[in-house]
Amino acid sequence: MPAAPEADPRFNEFIILQAQNAGLFLGQIPHPHSGEKTVNLRAARSVIDSLEMLASKTRGNLTASESKLLATALQNLQPLFQSAIHAQE
Repeated sequence: MPAAPEADPRFNEFIILQAQNAGLFLGQIPHPHSGEKTVNLRAARSVIDSLEMLASKTRGNLTASESKLLATALQNLQPLFQSAIHAQE
């Protein structure tokens, strides 16, 4: 029987950082230097794609809490991305 995955706090920090980056690129978080909210769909898509790839490649190798954090980040970011696309039209 394979051993259960061990938690790695760096994983959670990485996911949170990437989600914050996507939020910044989607205009949800003000830019730290300018204080302005801007949208960069290409950068946001890149971050979301990377998180989706990470979810796929790590399936079965994450703790339940790590898996939930990653899934929740994607569930929150994907609709924000769709809204940002529609706002640009």
